[in-house]
Amino acid sequence: MENCGLLFRKVYRILIPVYTLFLLYLMFFGFGRSQYDINIVRMIPMFSTVGFVEHTILWKTIIINIFGNIVMFIPFGFLGIVFPKLNNFRILILDFLFAIIAVESLQYFTRLGVFDIDDIILNTIGMATGFWIYQWLNRRFIGKDS
Repeated sequence: MENCGLLFRKVYRILIPVYTLFLLYLMFFGFGRSQYDINIVRMIPMFSTVGFVEHTILWKTIIINIFGNIVMFIPFGFLGIVFPKLNNFRILILDFLFAIIAVESLQYFTRLGVFDIDDIILNTIGMATGFWIYQWLNRRFIGKDS
């Protein structure tokens, strides 16, 4: 199992930068996104998500949007592999919040997206879920010092 853990860490170190660039592409240019005419800010927590669910006909679209905002950020919970200080949840969540707020702000300023508090909440839930999975895997299979 130790070799498996070492292999996972090596692969993660290689793939996380590529994955991050891919995710940034999706956040700014993916899904047929084009520049808005105005800057949009949504600051009431879960208001836009509830509205989205109420006005969307297809459950598939709802699941892709909501769970995508969570699942796509799970890999960032494993950043302690690359940056050992991020094995501390408090430091990880503060650094992650800083980064995701910066990305949401860039979406606002470039008008290639919306500054949406719901995205920050859902993305952070995803990262936290990833952190808990990583901690569980680390204790269960990899071992602390592998």
